[in-house]
Amino acid sequence: MPWARDEPGEPDALVQRLRRFRDEFDLGVDLLYAIFDREGREVLGGTGLHARAGEGAGEIGYWIHAAHVRQGYATEAAAALTRVAFQIVGVERVEIRCDPKNVASAGVPRKLGFTLEAVLDADTVDVDGRPRDTMVWSLLRDAYPTSPASAVKIEAFDALGRRLLPRTSGHDE
Repeated sequence: MPWARDEPGEPDALVQRLRRFRDEFDLGVDLLYAIFDREGREVLGGTGLHARAGEGAGEIGYWIHAAHVRQGYATEAAAALTRVAFQIVGVERVEIRCDPKNVASAGVPRKLGFTLEAVLDADTVDVDGRPRDTMVWSLLRDAYPTSPASAVKIEAFDALGRRLLPRTSGHDE
C-alpha cells in the first residue's frame, strides 16, 4: 500500500485527511471504518467500502496491523461490508482487489465466496514504486444470499441510532 509509506504524516495534514474522510463518508463516496479489538481500546486495522469500482458497484479494502494478521479480522470486516454494500447501499457487485503476493489478503475473498475474475498485470505500483499485479475478486448480488459472506451477523445503525438492517441470523437478505 503505497499510501502507508508516509504515515502517520504531519498533524495538520492528518486533520485535513480525516475531515475529507468524514465528508466522503457523509456523501456516501467512501465509507471508512477502524477495526478495534473487542474492548474497543486498540486499533487493529481499517476497512472501507469505496465507490471507485464504478456505477452500481463497491470495492472493499482492508488492512490489518502485522501484530494481528491471520486472526479473522479482515474476513469479518469484509463480510460485514459486503452485507452493507448489498443491503444498505444497494450495489449489484462488490469487488475486492489485492496483491497476489499477499496470500493472507487473497484468502479473504476466497473464504467469503468471491470469484477471482482476473489478475491485472503491472497495473499499479508497490510501496517502492515498482510495478505490481492486482487480483480482482467479485461477488454479484444474485450470488450473495448463498455465499459465506451472507452468514455474518452484524448490526447497523444510522447517526440517530435507528436500525438499518433487520435482526438476522445470517444467510438471508
